[in-house]
Amino acid sequence: MFQSKIFRAWFFIMLLVWGGLFYAFNDLEFLAGHWYYPAIMVVGAFVAGLTPEGGGAVAFPVLSVFFSIDRVLARDFSLMIQSIGMTSASIYILSRQGAVLRAYKPVLWFIPVAFAGFVIGMVTLQTMPVYIIQALFLSLITTFAIAYVFGEHRGDRDELSISGTRDRLMLTGILLLAGMCGSLFGTGTDILIYTLLVTHFRLREKTATHMSIMLMAATSVLGYAYRHFVDNGLSSEQVRTWLCAYPVVLFMAPFGTYILQRIHVDWMLKGIVF
Repeated sequence: MFQSKIFRAWFFIMLLVWGGLFYAFNDLEFLAGHWYYPAIMVVGAFVAGLTPEGGGAVAFPVLSVFFSIDRVLARDFSLMIQSIGMTSASIYILSRQGAVLRAYKPVLWFIPVAFAGFVIGMVTLQTMPVYIIQALFLSLITTFAIAYVFGEHRGDRDELSISGTRDRLMLTGILLLAGMCGSLFGTGTDILIYTLLVTHFRLREKTATHMSIMLMAATSVLGYAYRHFVDNGLSSEQVRTWLCAYPVVLFMAPFGTYILQRIHVDWMLKGIVF
């Protein structure tokens, strides 16, 4: 996993950054009292690197339902933690030996469209009742799982091929919707784009997973920045809980991607469903 010099440099620099931030803004007593954040992300970050479901797909429901954390706080935590974990996984994907970088070029225009959807969602959807948001999240995850159990989802293309205005409009619409999901749950952007890439554009599952990870990473970074600089909505306690799980996701998300390279795609699909 640490064969790439670029990934090694990223990992150890970011670990040093975490050490400095933790020393300045956090302490072991706070970590002990919020142990469930890093514990949740051991699984969440591994899922984020192994499948097209981001770490927020674990963090959001566990925090908001089982720990009764406010929906906004759970969403923000998902964005904040994915900004480290899924970015770490993305750097591993792009810097690993044998990576075909041209296959990932479409992500460069996916990002601004999905972020536009995120901003639209932040402006228009945040007054929605919590129980409806939780129901929408459950519906998204359930529909995704059912589609994979009963649908034809084997892709055979190595690169995205867009033919005509219809494909472009479909991609744009799904990307906007995916960004809006991110504004509600802190995740979901990756799930929607992955489903479209595999089922409609017939992209290979692992390539589509990598692209969904990169898109979710960028959306999380931009969403995190939006919450801080535009909304002024992040508290010091949110930053401290982020620091509790930071080193866990820094390692576990790229570790999940590393495992993905070494397993048959059927095992990944089983992981998606279960």
